[in-house]
Amino acid sequence: MRVDKVVVGQLDVNCFIVSDGSSEAMVIDPGDEADRISWMIEQLALKPRYILFTHAHYDHVCAGGDLKNRYGASIIMHEDEGSTYLATKELCTSWGYGPEDFPTPDILVKDGDSLTVGSIVLKVLHTPGHTPGGICLCGNKTVFTGDTLFRGAVGRTDLPGGDMEMLSRSLRKILTLPSDTRVLCGHGEETTLFFEREHNPFLSGGK
Repeated sequence: MRVDKVVVGQLDVNCFIVSDGSSEAMVIDPGDEADRISWMIEQLALKPRYILFTHAHYDHVCAGGDLKNRYGASIIMHEDEGSTYLATKELCTSWGYGPEDFPTPDILVKDGDSLTVGSIVLKVLHTPGHTPGGICLCGNKTVFTGDTLFRGAVGRTDLPGGDMEMLSRSLRKILTLPSDTRVLCGHGEETTLFFEREHNPFLSGGK
């Protein structure tokens, strides 16, 4: 599995482009700067099949519509994330975005679903807490955690739809993955579950 990263937007979101050596790819969290993301896609000679939102806050979704128009890829998010996506659409249209920048998702997933890109199979983990429909994707000893888990920290729960108790349960679910799992976060540096078990104060109970 090849993972290429483009850091985009004012909040430095990690947009990941996942591929397997063939032309097929998945774009995770295209929050902004569609031209920069497209430049990377084209340098790699890829054709995105899916555009996936780990959650629907504006800093993770605002380039989704543009990329869908360019590549014909299907937009994916969790079935419980509709209210967050609608609130983001309303907020961003007040900033000058068009409604067409936030197309209706093509695929709604739930916990346990799998997504296949080339030879790669990624499993959906429903990890609410930061938002009701937050998800992680795991496969190939890697987990994409969005804003659920960061290096040394976790996602905030003080925004609409946030819930610390739910986030704690989601973190426990992530901790069932092997310790050597690579953790690719929505912001900041990558890490491993072993490092987080040892050093993240929010996961001290998971050692």
